[in-house]
Amino acid sequence: MANTLIWPGSSSFFPGDTPFGFYDNDIDFQTDADKVAVFCARRLGYPLTDVELQDINFYAAFEEAVTTYGNEVFAYQASENYLDLEGSPTGSTLNNKLLRPNLGAIIRLAEAYGSEAGVGGTIEYKTGSLQMTAGQQVYDLQEFAIAEGIDKYNIEIKEIFYQAPPSIVRYFDPYAGTGTDVQGLLDAFGFGNFTPGINFLLMPINYDLGKLQAIEFNDMVRKSNYSFELVNNKIRIFPIPSKNQKLYFKYILKSDRNSPIVSGSLGVGVVTDISTVPYANPVYSYVNSIGRQWIFEYTLALAKEMLGYVRGKYSTIPIPGSEVTLNQSDLISAATSEKTALLERLRTYLSDTSRSKLLEKKANEAGFVQKDLNSVPFTIFIG
Repeated sequence: MANTLIWPGSSSFFPGDTPFGFYDNDIDFQTDADKVAVFCARRLGYPLTDVELQDINFYAAFEEAVTTYGNEVFAYQASENYLDLEGSPTGSTLNNKLLRPNLGAIIRLAEAYGSEAGVGGTIEYKTGSLQMTAGQQVYDLQEFAIAEGIDKYNIEIKEIFYQAPPSIVRYFDPYAGTGTDVQGLLDAFGFGNFTPGINFLLMPINYDLGKLQAIEFNDMVRKSNYSFELVNNKIRIFPIPSKNQKLYFKYILKSDRNSPIVSGSLGVGVVTDISTVPYANPVYSYVNSIGRQWIFEYTLALAKEMLGYVRGKYSTIPIPGSEVTLNQSDLISAATSEKTALLERLRTYLSDTSRSKLLEKKANEAGFVQKDLNSVPFTIFIG
């Protein structure tokens, strides 16, 4: 133990004295490094007792404390804003940049619903057709897939273009059998001799809607209405086709739906998980006094832990007529509890400054202000 180097009482920091050199060129870090070393040594008992640490030990603890502080702050920022950051480029770091909330991730999540509803999304809707034969009612659309070189279990039909002609094109069809007689109505007004007489009669829009509905009900009740039944990509046509014609449809590939990879996101350059969020080590000179005080205390806890491990090499030291027991266990126990308490304090502070907590505080503040204002007497103006 006699040969163990002890703290000499002062130090002089130079770039390269820390293990990683993250902050060695930062003027504020250079200035505080020696001050932190003196602070930690004195808190550990110097000069009343020897401190078996050197300046480089204090510098290493100081660098680790700054890095831990930045890691906690930026990990919280990445977690708080990850939904806005996912998919953004990683070309430049986000340190000391104000982030703007956006709906990119929400819209990306909603695109899956749009794809299923056929109103957008990322799944390509493909078109196909098959030949219907007069008298044949059932058709296997999987045969179409095989003919196209597609796995027959990989297609899903989304839309069938098989319906009656729109009722609006049959508005004046005298054979529709709807029971309405526009020409007779024109004759009653004396407009029947004009060509075309309809130009002289303006009907309300609800009349048109009723007319169209009547045509559709007529097709449904009095005719075999255009319809189909699709089960397991086998389609049954109603009514049975009376002539050879094409049946058109839209379909998707199930493999497109099941693919979780967003097109263009492969490789580097895009935030894909929490590890790719572009945060770097903090700039020490930008850390305010609140953060620096936390760093100083965490540096002391690390130095206390290191000193505990050093003293643990010798449980007791013989002296003339007795022996001295070192406080290794006390130092490590205290350092562990202090580090835990500091991390919990910082995380609580960060949690209290979250977007949701701040908005909640603002809402409460506005409510209390409004309550106070309601207690102020209202002025009555007499005109």
